[in-house]
Amino acid sequence: MAAIISCHFCSSLAIHKCISNRVMPTNHARFPSIHHKTSASWVRCLVTQCGSRSSHQCHTKKKQQSGRPFSLKECAISIALAVGLVTGTPILDWTPSAYAANPALPDLSVLISGPPIKDPEALLRYALPINNKAIREVQKPLEDITDSLKVAGVKALDSVERNVRQASRALEQGKSLIISGLAESKKDHGVELLNKLKLGMDELQQIVEDRNRDAVGPKQKELLQYVGGVEEDMVDGFPYEVPEEYQNMPLLKGRATVDMKVKVKDNPNVDECVFRIVLDGYNAPVTAGNFVDLVERHFYDGMEIQRADGFVVQTGDPEGPAEGFVDPSTEKTRTIPLELMVAGEKAPVYGQTLEELGLYKAQTKLPFNAFGTMAMARDEFEDNSGSSQVFWLLKESELTPSNANILDGRYAVFGYVTQNEDYLADLKVGDVIESIQVVAGLDNLVNPSYKIAG
Repeated sequence: MAAIISCHFCSSLAIHKCISNRVMPTNHARFPSIHHKTSASWVRCLVTQCGSRSSHQCHTKKKQQSGRPFSLKECAISIALAVGLVTGTPILDWTPSAYAANPALPDLSVLISGPPIKDPEALLRYALPINNKAIREVQKPLEDITDSLKVAGVKALDSVERNVRQASRALEQGKSLIISGLAESKKDHGVELLNKLKLGMDELQQIVEDRNRDAVGPKQKELLQYVGGVEEDMVDGFPYEVPEEYQNMPLLKGRATVDMKVKVKDNPNVDECVFRIVLDGYNAPVTAGNFVDLVERHFYDGMEIQRADGFVVQTGDPEGPAEGFVDPSTEKTRTIPLELMVAGEKAPVYGQTLEELGLYKAQTKLPFNAFGTMAMARDEFEDNSGSSQVFWLLKESELTPSNANILDGRYAVFGYVTQNEDYLADLKVGDVIESIQVVAGLDNLVNPSYKIAG
């Protein structure tokens, strides 16, 4: 049975208040895992493409969900996420220190210390298997522009100007080290991006001098895309060998981007939304490869959103008795192992949670930090029971503080929604995934089972 999490504590009035009117269990009991079929309510994956809220709305009307209340099992995630915060009690022996931010690259601790990173694209940049301090010193001040812009009015531009100068200085001083870190086969492209980055920073400097605050954000995003491109050009091939027992499974050896198009029901103001999702095969090749393979089989097309409770959106449980993808070539449910990349390690660990491994203070390279973090659902008591059910975390800082939740190290994150993630909160049970399409990176998929006849 696929599950997100279980809670072995009972509900309390404090938790009810903390959840603030969310549906909660009414009796006093120990809460088992969310079973796979129940979790199927978690798994009907919606892919949507939507424009900005300014161009059109993408809200859905509230409606009854099959006329039945949530079961205790379905509420387990809500309880689990709340208990640790409200009571301060470690859940399943996870201590607060287990979520202390440990940098992936020790020599970059100054660059990436501080409050946990919540931006999905920044998380993806830091998750790349590279070790080039020079490019990170360009990246960090450009990312800090986001905090600088939190200051009201044009006063923010003084801080932005310092950020830009710091990034420009870092680029000028570290350019040779950055170029030397590019993979030989990608060097020309990387240099081209660096030239665009330099030109773009000059343009951003002019924007600041013109006191055009509104133009800062879009230019910052553009520059960080160049930085991310340069960093991807530093990756030379796939950095490790997947364990032999998993080498014949569909594997994503790199990254891929998919667009998930969702048909929103009972809402006259919007027809569909599209979510862009970046899948990270560098840190979860088996999990991401399995998903891309299912996407290419059109497994999710026409499937409904099966759970949308304010904490997660979930899909992936097919019709019928099976609780995962049944491979027509074997007539058996295909399952994949729990796959976790620990910060500082060169390859993922398989088949055990970090708790089971005794790695209580370890941090995963792909944490549950961002709104729209995408992960594989599984049976609580069987680490290697993932199949097709996936979920997106609707992060609420009050209940799931970054690096202080009980999901990291227990469920395999394999991607982040990078566009229109805010619309995930508007999805409802019964909304339909019209399609999921791979728009980039399909060539990184090896052993694609969807190409096998039958």
